[in-house]
Amino acid sequence: MPQERLPLISCLETGGAACAKNENDAMNVQQLENELWEAADQLRANSRLTAVQYAMPVLGLIFLRHADNRFAACLPDIEANIPKEAPAAQRERIIKLGFQGKAAVYLPEAARFRRIASLPQGADVGGAIDRAMDVIEAEYEVLAGALPRGYTAFETDLLAELVKIFDRPAIRAATGDVFGRIYEYFLNKFAMNSAQHGGEFFTPPSLVRMIVNIIEPDHGLVFDPACGSAGMFVQTGHFIENARHAIANDAVTFHGQEKSDSNVKLARMNLVVHGLDASNIRQGNTFYDQVPRLVGQCDFVMANPPFNVDGVDARKVEGQVAPVEQGGRLPFGLPGTNGRTGAIGNANSLWIQYFYSYLNDAGRAGFVMASSASDAGNKDRDIREKLVRTGHVDVMAAIGTKFFYTRSLPCTLWFFDKGKPDDLRDQVLMIDARNVYHVVSANSRVFTEEQLASLNAIVWLYRGETEKFTGLVHRYQREAAAWLSRLPERLRADDAAVERVAALLRDFSGKARLAELNKDQPGEAHIAQETLEAFRDELAAASPGVEAVPPVRVEPVETLAGEKALQSVLDNLAPQLKALAKALEARHRHWLALLDKAEKTLRARASPAFDARAAREARRALLAADERKQEEPSARDKALEALQQAGCFIAQAHWLLTRFPDGLFADVPGLCRAVTLDEIEANDWSLTPGRYVGVATVSEEDEEDFAEKLREIHEELAELNEKAAGLARRIADNFEELFA
Repeated sequence: MPQERLPLISCLETGGAACAKNENDAMNVQQLENELWEAADQLRANSRLTAVQYAMPVLGLIFLRHADNRFAACLPDIEANIPKEAPAAQRERIIKLGFQGKAAVYLPEAARFRRIASLPQGADVGGAIDRAMDVIEAEYEVLAGALPRGYTAFETDLLAELVKIFDRPAIRAATGDVFGRIYEYFLNKFAMNSAQHGGEFFTPPSLVRMIVNIIEPDHGLVFDPACGSAGMFVQTGHFIENARHAIANDAVTFHGQEKSDSNVKLARMNLVVHGLDASNIRQGNTFYDQVPRLVGQCDFVMANPPFNVDGVDARKVEGQVAPVEQGGRLPFGLPGTNGRTGAIGNANSLWIQYFYSYLNDAGRAGFVMASSASDAGNKDRDIREKLVRTGHVDVMAAIGTKFFYTRSLPCTLWFFDKGKPDDLRDQVLMIDARNVYHVVSANSRVFTEEQLASLNAIVWLYRGETEKFTGLVHRYQREAAAWLSRLPERLRADDAAVERVAALLRDFSGKARLAELNKDQPGEAHIAQETLEAFRDELAAASPGVEAVPPVRVEPVETLAGEKALQSVLDNLAPQLKALAKALEARHRHWLALLDKAEKTLRARASPAFDARAAREARRALLAADERKQEEPSARDKALEALQQAGCFIAQAHWLLTRFPDGLFADVPGLCRAVTLDEIEANDWSLTPGRYVGVATVSEEDEEDFAEKLREIHEELAELNEKAAGLARRIADNFEELFA
């Protein structure tokens, strides 16, 4: 039997779109990657610099670009409070003061990307970028020595072209924590694999956000002993600002350690660009460089350490074996060592103990770990037993493959909570999320906003926070209601767009004359009267309308009983929304096919009765935005969006209420289970969720969804085959004309 999957959460049933875009999906990621690689390729092809030499300068440009994006986003609100008559110098001082407490960096005029991008041809672009780095470091002492220089080493024309690439609309529009992602992208493309040896690689935002959502780091001291480019801290800042409506620098103090000097610089750059305090980012190898004053003092610890590191010198870390209250960082002992070298064979258990030992008596930790660590044997198993017996292991979540940017491997998220209530001390929440994901590409998966929220809802129920669960269901139903309210107007606009095509074709059909259509054509190419009549018959049979969904008034309620009653209404509506979306798609395809037939088979453009310009506009209105090569959505896009989003939010609430109908935590086969310590002991202290949650039974609903998805794939394949055949015919015709 297949494992529990979350088809409704992945929104496959509503057209494959996520209900709401993740912040990192605010732009086309593929377009971003292509444009960045174009920049890298320019350097590789035309620069005399090595990969190591040009990687940091490019990352410096990314820093300037991202800093300018965030600066520009905050600037209008600050400028709105400046008197128009204020002198330029006073104006700049007010702007600078206005950035205090903002999640952005103040940029002096000389450091603003638009100024660099607008330099005239032949200007000293390299010198301008070096000066930009100088003035930023002068403003932010914590960045002293961190920003790259030496841009004059680039050829002027090449550097100017590179700046233009980083000033394109897609990159100007980049939002969210793109910096860490871009950092990893360049490490991968430049083959700077030194940062990936031993399992070090960029933490996907989806996993960072899941960690942040579950441990809720909103106060005190937050420590990441393997901080990389500081993505954990950036996401914590977002959480505090968005969920707690507070200023991150006022709520928490970040401490980060990273063994690579270049990564320390990148972490400081990343924090400063987000307006976060970077003064406590230090260089050091966490295995050997302790931070004694933080042991047992941290409110939150979060990290994505390098997996499966071998070769750690056991003699250098054996002095760390001691209880936490005595300052020990390895309270449960040393892992096994290599009999030949004496080095520790796998450092996973070192990291796990470090995260535990840095926590204070009520602290929480969340971190990424290799899946093998939750089942490892020998001394790792003994360490795990001691850890579990403390009662501080809170949640274990299994994550599937393809979440990491450069590697396809599963992992497990571990969560500790030293402040767990007594009634939860003897159990651990196991979540198997391996089949929860949204496909970005063949090699990339993420969690959508709703997947993150729904997984988090399981933890809320486990902790007894039922009001949060009810609030989430309410939010989903409220979102569904909002999209349903937009639907009638959007459907009317789409109807009007289809009617324009229909009217244009009816006008042509009624006035077309064979003499006009066959003018200047050889006899064998003449259009027969029967062909024209057949088109007229097909046009007469085609209806521009579709059967709309009856108006439904949705009034979201905030009690569980009310939500369940409302959900019954929404669930009955969902199949109609799905059917209407399919009908709209079929209608668009049909009228586009009729328009193609008029233009290609009947040579409509040869007829005075055919308005070619109006036809182009009418066609564009029936095409998706990506087919039109434009970002602006058409009436078609907006109508389908309303249908898909309404259906998707209905599905989200449905999933939660069918799994947890009483608004209380319950074991769900294939998804989650609260496991007692006795059960864990009986399973040799394994912390692998899949061992405990079992598999889900295949429901009738799942079978229907699967069958429907297969039908959709079959229809799509047939359509692609038809397009491929048409393309092949056109290529063959072109070759015949070319060699005639």
